[in-house]
Formats: sequence, structure tokens, C-alpha cells
Amino acid sequence: MTKADVVSAEPVVLGIETSCDETGVGIVRGGTLLADAVASSVEEHARFGGVVPEVASRAHLEAMVPMVDRACEHAGVGLEQVDAVAVTSGPGLAGALMVGVAAAKALASSLGVPLYGVNHLSAHVAVDVVDHGPLPEPVVALLVSGGHSNLLLVPDVTQEVRSLGATMDDAAGEAFDKVARVLGLPFPGGPHIDRAAREGTVEIDFPRALTGTRDLQRHRFDFSFSGLKTAVARWVALRAESGEPVPVADVAASFQEAVVDVLTAKAVDACREAGVDHLLIGGGVAANSRLREVAAARCDRVGLRLRVPRPGLCTDNGAMVAAWGSLAVTAGRAPSSPDLAVDSSQPVEQIRA
Repeated sequence: MTKADVVSAEPVVLGIETSCDETGVGIVRGGTLLADAVASSVEEHARFGGVVPEVASRAHLEAMVPMVDRACEHAGVGLEQVDAVAVTSGPGLAGALMVGVAAAKALASSLGVPLYGVNHLSAHVAVDVVDHGPLPEPVVALLVSGGHSNLLLVPDVTQEVRSLGATMDDAAGEAFDKVARVLGLPFPGGPHIDRAAREGTVEIDFPRALTGTRDLQRHRFDFSFSGLKTAVARWVALRAESGEPVPVADVAASFQEAVVDVLTAKAVDACREAGVDHLLIGGGVAANSRLREVAAARCDRVGLRLRVPRPGLCTDNGAMVAAWGSLAVTAGRAPSSPDLAVDSSQPVEQIRA
């Protein structure tokens, strides 16, 4: 009998996240977060204005062992106490995912514990359990990040996730990055636009795509931010051509308001259509202060309960993967195969590998 055959009622799960530019290692016992160690390579990508896959993969290789050591030290847990290892298997950058999956396989094999390949988006939903307790079943989840803008119906985050809608072009976080570049703000754009917008006024009526009557008939819960990004770029270019100064704070506030308006309106509509009374928001853009403010107000008006993890758990991290793994182990879900492969375009409905 191996350790994989005997798991405690409150399993200790180590989670590894390497889907993009953060190397995250988290440790969760039951529903309690013990450690969340994250190393970001964002500064290495900043001079390129976006994430470079090869740079991200090398950064993960260099950070993996130190992050595992740091997580164990912070948790006060030795590797011999780990009951299972969970790892993001997709979606994400293929090379980056391979680093994490290879490390997870090595750990699981050497420790004799089960291995769980986890969908990155499902993990963003699962992480809220360490902040706000067990997830309602079902819950509607709005996931917004640099690569994803999704509306999901989640009956069981370890077993069933249904897609209600998704971005048709640029994700919300990607639009933030591109607009920040237009405004001369640093990468990544989200935090800088959020800060600039606090000093600005919403004075420019930028478009809200896929919100017209005809659009809602076919794309009720889908998103599109490419046209909005282009509208901002054209507005700024025309202003510059006329010799007038560009009011960066006002443009940031007006752009941000357009994004937040569409995201929250569609999320609340999805909850009402599905007959669900809880909305969960996750992903890096969920750290945006205006998104949290508008979502809370709209949920209050229609009697919905809003759940948003604290900002540090919204961006990519190992805690979210460990949280999903803990839920899966506790629910008795079968582990992944030892020959677990990565899937850079893993569909949201494929919860695990």
C-alpha cells in the first residue's frame, strides 16, 4: 500500500501553477491555505510589452525549486507530509505548462502520492474556498484575465463546468494591456489603468460591444473588446493630431467603465437566466477596484450574493491549484494518469486532464 491509497480527511495538497508568467506553489490543508509562494517574471517581459513564451519557460525552470522550498517553509510542512500534488495542465503557454507538469510528476512519483492535472479556469473558481468557504452549487463564475473572459455555470468545480459565453477576440486583460500601451502606461496595463482612472472622470462614451438588441439574440453572454481597444486608440490619435493634450486619466476611466459595464451587466444577466443566486468573479482583472465596486452594486440591486477572492488570489497562483486539488481529493475524484500531458488550448468544460 502506498501513500496514494491512504489520504487523511483533511488532505495536504501542493499545487503548482505555471501557465503564463507566474511560478506559483501553494499548499492547502482541507479548506485552509497554508502557503502561497509566487515568483513573477513580469519585469523580464515588460520591455517587450507582453509575455515572451521562451522567457517565461526559463523563468519557471529557475524559480520552481525555490518556490517549492519557500511554500513548504511558510506552511511548516515537509514534502513527506504532502498527500497529493495538483498542477495546471492547461490552458496556457505550452512550454510554461510543461515545466510545471514535469515538476509535479517528479514530486508525485518520488513521494508516492496521486497527481491531478487541473484546468486553469476551474482553479480560478476553486480558490475562493480558502477565502469564503465552500462554494455554492451551482454558482455562476465570471473569469476575466489577460487571456480569458468567460462566463461559466459551475454545478461542481471538480466535476462539471458549463460555458455560457466567452470572448470572441481580445480578452479584457489583453485590452487593458493594449490600451495602457496607447496611453504610455507600463506593462501590465491593468493596475496602471486602475490607478490612473481614480484620478479621471468618465467623460468619453466608448462603445459597449455585443450589447445591442440584435447582438444579444446571438451573443447574449459573449464578450468582444477588440473594437473598444481600437476606438480608444483612434480617439487618442485624433486628439494628438489636433495638438491637444491627451487626458490620460479621463481616457483610462472611460475605457475602464466600458469594460466593467459590459462584464458586470452580462454576469448579472447570466445569474438571473440560470436561476443562480451567487456570482463569483475570478482572474487577474478581478483585482480591479472599479469592477468590484460595480459588481457589488449591481448584485445588491437584484439580490445576488457576490464572491470575489482577495486581490492576491485573483492573479495566477499555486494556491488556486492546491485548492482545486484539495476539493478533488476530498470528493474522491480519481487522479490523473502518470503520463499526464499539457494542453495549451484545453477547453473550459474539460475540468481536468
